[in-house]
Amino acid sequence: MRNYQIEIKWGVIFFAASLLWMYFEKLMGWHDVLIDKHPIYSNLFGIVAIAIYLFAIHDKRKNFFRGKMSWKQGFVSGVILSIVIALLSPIGQVITHYLISPGFFENAIESSVERNAMKREDAEAYFNLSSYIVQSIAGALMMGVVTSAIVALILRKK
Repeated sequence: MRNYQIEIKWGVIFFAASLLWMYFEKLMGWHDVLIDKHPIYSNLFGIVAIAIYLFAIHDKRKNFFRGKMSWKQGFVSGVILSIVIALLSPIGQVITHYLISPGFFENAIESSVERNAMKREDAEAYFNLSSYIVQSIAGALMMGVVTSAIVALILRKK
């Protein structure tokens, strides 16, 4: 466990940043009056996510590997970070959809149906807590592995 303290620390930072981002989205109206813009603007969190991965893997290189780190070491650290984030993501979804933005799913369903983007049944199957928990876990793992590979390549140091 001690070998993974840095990844756990940055996983918790990522978790906190994602909750702050959800609150920001709510304040911007992307969960209600501007919900049709949500799919576009929510992708901006990717910049924050990449920055956190850069800081985390740099922290691992500096404070664990003493300034030298191979691509493999950085990649493994990033994958562990991704696992921590994936494990925390269901909690984040519950907090987001029960405390920060309880009307999000209803608003998303209505918006999708009104814009003829989805049939009501499809929208209800997609926009619900269970679906979003699965999506958040899968997304954390898939995007995390890709981000880890790229960041480890940038931060490797012999």
